[in-house]
Amino acid sequence: MASRALKEFRYEKLTWPEIDEAVELGKVCIVPCGAVEQHGPHLPLDVDIVCPTEIARGAGRQISEKVLVLPAVCYGYTGHVMDFPGTINNDFEHFIHHVLDITRSLAYHGFKKILLLNGHGSNMPNLDLVARRTNLETDAECAAAAWWNLLTVDKEFLPRWRQSKFPGGCSHACELETSLYLYLDGDNVRKDRIKSGSIRFNEEGSPFNWVDLFAAGPATVISWTSSYSETGVLGEAELGTAAKGKEAYEEAVKQLVRFIHYFKDRPVDPRRDRHRRKPEMPIPWGQRPV
Repeated sequence: MASRALKEFRYEKLTWPEIDEAVELGKVCIVPCGAVEQHGPHLPLDVDIVCPTEIARGAGRQISEKVLVLPAVCYGYTGHVMDFPGTINNDFEHFIHHVLDITRSLAYHGFKKILLLNGHGSNMPNLDLVARRTNLETDAECAAAAWWNLLTVDKEFLPRWRQSKFPGGCSHACELETSLYLYLDGDNVRKDRIKSGSIRFNEEGSPFNWVDLFAAGPATVISWTSSYSETGVLGEAELGTAAKGKEAYEEAVKQLVRFIHYFKDRPVDPRRDRHRRKPEMPIPWGQRPV
C-alpha cells in the first residue's frame, strides 16, 4: 500500500512524519503566489490566487509522487492598483521577506527543489529576487515562473489559441484571465458585465512604451493603473470563453508537469570559488559557505 506522502500532493494535508517521507521522496514544492486585486467589473478579486493554485493542483493530481503544492501566498505587490477598491497591497519588502521565509523553511526541512508559481504580473521582479536569494542562501534550488508563460513552451499553442490583438489584448482581466476563470469558477464571473478595455499608452503606437502579458516594450512606463485604464480591464475580455479556458488550463498543466519531470532530479550546478586565496570573512549578505 502506497504511503500517504507518496499519494498526497497537498502540503498542508500531511503530518510531520509524512513531510519527512516527502523529503526523502525528493518532492518538488510548488508555492502558488498571487494577489487580492481588482480585475474589472466582471472578475472577482481572487483571480491571481485561483489561477496558479488550480494549475499547480492540476499538476499535483497527475504526478502526486513528485509534487507538493503549498497553500497559496494570497497577498502580493499591488500598490499601483490601489485606486480601485478592494485591492490589498503587500509592501514589496514584506512580500519578499514573506516568500523568502517560506522557501528558507522548506530548505531547512530538507526540500531541495522549489517552484514559485506566480499569478500576478507585478510579483515577478520580487519573486525573481526571492528565487535568486534562495539559491544563494540555502542548499535548495528555486525557480520562479508565471503560469501564463507556460503557454509559450509549445510555440504553436498561443498562435492557435489567441484571438486578441497583440500587444494589449492579453494583459489583465483579459481574453486569457477571463477564459481561465470562466473555466475554473464560472459561476462567480459577472457575465453580464464582461467588457473589453484598452491600455491608453498602448494606443500611442510607441515602439518603446507598450505592454502585454507575453511581452513589453523596451522602456515601458508602469505607473498607476488608473492613469491608463478606466475600468481596470486591460485587454479583450469579450473574447474569453470557458472552452478556451479549458484549453489554456490543460496546456499550462501539461507544461508544468513537463517542467517538474525535468527539474526534480536535475543535478544542481556546482559552485566553484575562483579565488586563489580563500576569503577570510563570510559574504556579508548571508550566503552559505562553499
